[in-house]
Amino acid sequence: MRIPASTYRLQITADFDLDAAAGVLDYVTDLGADWIYLSPLLMAEPGSQHGYDVVDHGSVDPARGGPDALVRLAEAATAAGRGILIDIVPNHMGVATPRANAWWWDLLAHGEGSRYAEAFDVDWAAGDGKVLIPVLGDDSDGATELDRLEVVGDELRYYDNAYPLAPGSADDGASARVVHDRQHYRLMGWRLADTDLNYRRFFGVNGLAGIRVEVPWVFAESHAEIVRWMQDGLAQGLRVDHPDGLADPGGYLDLLRDAASTVDPDGDLVEPWVLVEKILDGREQLPTHWSTAGTSGYDALGDVDRVLVDPAGQGPLDSLEARLHDPAAATPTPVSWTVMVHERKRAITDGILRSEVLRLARLVAESDADADPAADELDADAIAELLACFPVYRSYLPLGAEQLELAATRARTHRPDLSEQIDRLLPVLSDPGHPAAVRFQQTSGMVMAKGVEDNAYYRFSRLTSLNEVGADPDEFAVDVAEFHRRQQLRQAALPASMTTLSTHDTKRGEDVRARISVLAEIPEEWQATLGRLRAAAPLGDGPFENLLWQAIVGSWPASPERLRDYALKAAREAGTSTHWTDTNEPFEQALRDLVAGLDDGVTGAHVEAFVDRVKQAGWSNSLSAKLLQLTAPGVPDVYQGSELWETSLVDPDNRRPVDYAARRALLDNIDDGWLPPIDPTGAAKLLVTSEALRLRRDEPERFTRYAPVAAFGAAAAHVIAFERGAAITVATRLPLGLAAAGGWGDTTLLLAGREYLDVLTGSHVTGGATSVADLLERYPVALLIPNDLPADETVLPNESES
Repeated sequence: MRIPASTYRLQITADFDLDAAAGVLDYVTDLGADWIYLSPLLMAEPGSQHGYDVVDHGSVDPARGGPDALVRLAEAATAAGRGILIDIVPNHMGVATPRANAWWWDLLAHGEGSRYAEAFDVDWAAGDGKVLIPVLGDDSDGATELDRLEVVGDELRYYDNAYPLAPGSADDGASARVVHDRQHYRLMGWRLADTDLNYRRFFGVNGLAGIRVEVPWVFAESHAEIVRWMQDGLAQGLRVDHPDGLADPGGYLDLLRDAASTVDPDGDLVEPWVLVEKILDGREQLPTHWSTAGTSGYDALGDVDRVLVDPAGQGPLDSLEARLHDPAAATPTPVSWTVMVHERKRAITDGILRSEVLRLARLVAESDADADPAADELDADAIAELLACFPVYRSYLPLGAEQLELAATRARTHRPDLSEQIDRLLPVLSDPGHPAAVRFQQTSGMVMAKGVEDNAYYRFSRLTSLNEVGADPDEFAVDVAEFHRRQQLRQAALPASMTTLSTHDTKRGEDVRARISVLAEIPEEWQATLGRLRAAAPLGDGPFENLLWQAIVGSWPASPERLRDYALKAAREAGTSTHWTDTNEPFEQALRDLVAGLDDGVTGAHVEAFVDRVKQAGWSNSLSAKLLQLTAPGVPDVYQGSELWETSLVDPDNRRPVDYAARRALLDNIDDGWLPPIDPTGAAKLLVTSEALRLRRDEPERFTRYAPVAAFGAAAAHVIAFERGAAITVATRLPLGLAAAGGWGDTTLLLAGREYLDVLTGSHVTGGATSVADLLERYPVALLIPNDLPADETVLPNESES
């Protein structure tokens, strides 16, 4: 397996296609990245900006450059010594535009007789032999809207939506409504998707239909082009999107490994570097039987963020959160993240994923000939409760059976009235071969993602830098010792797993989070500032206002358009004062007015004043986080453009175009010897990023292990230092507390008794007991390598010369 030293993620779109990617390859190389990491390339829905809605597995999307552009990029990458990692989407296909997807079009035209009926996960019995498509207007049953149908040639049209006609179904000149009734699909009201949908979706997205990649021919045909990339040397690695949606993720990864492995000129088998987009909940470990090098890095993101959070801020911020949720109470009840997660997950099982729960109940009933039909509703209730109580994203039976048992224990406690149904369900749901158990595992991840990432994250406002994909907001901070323990575990268990700080899915860019984390150092000041902001622009929704103002402070100075779009999306995701399907126009207008008032109003002045208070500390956190991530165990990824300050908010804001000309110019200046100040340009972060990436790529033998480096003195708790073999990372944490205590003082690091070079500044450092104040005089971080030691020798952190 060829494993890169690092990757650089590029979002490939019609506006930044594969040839554009080739055009920045020299910059990525100069920056120090090893491989480039591309978003999905297969043919996607027309106009798709992300590529996760594949409609044709057989070709590279012409809008993204097409197959010839991929060849050109691969040739350029090979010439530059770079590899290519490509994101793939095995779980679902885009079906929002039926005519764009030949598989879905054929399914709709021929129904259960279609060859592709086996490819899509459709419950035909639930639709009386038809695919139910939730597209009609807002009346409850869609009856009136059916009168708007038209037969045009060999298509049935509903406004701009076109669907195929079954052969012979319109030959007699019947009305469009009658013709519709003859089809293998039935158009229904869009609101009925939550309860009546009979095809598996990606989460709650009607336009993304799940496919059954576990069927051999479906795997073969949906992966032929992907396998060709590997066989032809166009790519060397694959990132698998949402494996938790698959019926058998472990089996799928085995198939992928076998199909995508190649033979080198010496006749040796070379496996692809395969990563999975797997969310590990808490201390959950990646299944060891999976054929993968690791995850796409969200677990590392959570560790880096939390070691930079002041644990002393938890109590005051908890109290603030409680008052915001219950402002009328004399003694507000503390807000429980665990309770909130259960409530939001249960709302999802009773709401947008109710159709999945009902399908599970049908699968259970089908296996029990003696089942009482009246018990179906109770089974659905019990299944929904088990899903709401499930502690992780999913199990991989028989692995993870204890998670189902834990969910059952919690469900019985929460709903003792369902104990009998839960006991009856457990043997079925714990049987790896039972269709209901397979489906339950596919569904539990959907419920977690929709209930937590897309809802609870927008309601829990205590410290929103912690509300990030793959992390647990209930874990407020970790100390340095725990951080070291987790890195040693990663080094031992999954050294080729990816690490990251920002992705196309992160709710807040890494430097937004770094600034928000400063609030934990000054919670009382934040409380006072929030009070002034709420008084100047009241919304009447305290928790959401806290979340929104943190986002504004963290991303300042973001444009009004970006902040307005974020505010509206965040408010609708939270669902407390407005909602995607039931918008509250007065509230949303108040949001627009709030953002508009930032330019010259009182709120803008308050924001400016508070940002002035925290921005330097935020930048310190940013530089520390970046160096920690780039030099810690794992393969670090740099998300496009995040080598400068990454102040994006949730998608699509985090997929904005990147100004590479500005980055080239700054990097040229740095390479000419410029040591940039820590200022709004972000050039200091570019310095840290480029030097760390270059060292990892060009001298990988320096990064062979992980050992903590001891600090001593009054400010020792503000240092994070570790040694990787022949490189030592030093970073600052809790910078406001450090300044308030008078700085580093006599704090020292105990290094080996030899001379070191700080590759960030070019300064020479005498080893032994080393003054942290001197070491971090210019920047809050340092990256040291021994001056007098070949890179392939190991330096012990406390070693003394003989």
